[in-house]
Amino acid sequence: MTTPVVSVPRTWSVKQAVRLLYEQDITAAPVVDERGRMVGIVSEMDLLRAEFETDPGSYRRPAAEAGSRPSVGVADVMTTAVRTVQEDADILDLAELMITMGVKSVPVLRGDELVGIASRRDLMGVLAEGDERIRDDVLAALRDSTETAGWRVAVHDGLVELSGGDADERSARIAELIAGTVPGVAGVTLTR
Repeated sequence: MTTPVVSVPRTWSVKQAVRLLYEQDITAAPVVDERGRMVGIVSEMDLLRAEFETDPGSYRRPAAEAGSRPSVGVADVMTTAVRTVQEDADILDLAELMITMGVKSVPVLRGDELVGIASRRDLMGVLAEGDERIRDDVLAALRDSTETAGWRVAVHDGLVELSGGDADERSARIAELIAGTVPGVAGVTLTR
């Protein structure tokens, strides 16, 4: 996830939000109220829809005079039914949410507090991580359990091979399950 999260006050105009998203090179931002609580999310598409008319013949009309068009605010175009995840959410649940709901960015909460935002780009980064990083993460995860310490780990193209000849079936199964939860792992095999 990206933290600290860039947010947009709900009192801002669409133009202010466009400028912020463009300057920060982000595709969406949570919208917050005066107390900093998240009340929605605004995306590039929301802002583009607000700025460009959808009528294909609109270019034939005379341009609006300055000040004649009412100012459109972020609160008018934001999405209020926001899908969020807690900061301890499983990455697979996050990926499933993005895929099934078709969302590009998901705010991350700690309780009700906005602490970050996860994007498709963040998930791509996890998938692109090298085998050495995955190996380190698997080793760290295995060390957290007394039943899975001592395994040797090799990784090639995201496939994890666990070896540790003297482990019983129960420990081997636990090690396999733990290794499979590490982001970037494509599969796990056990060798003795």
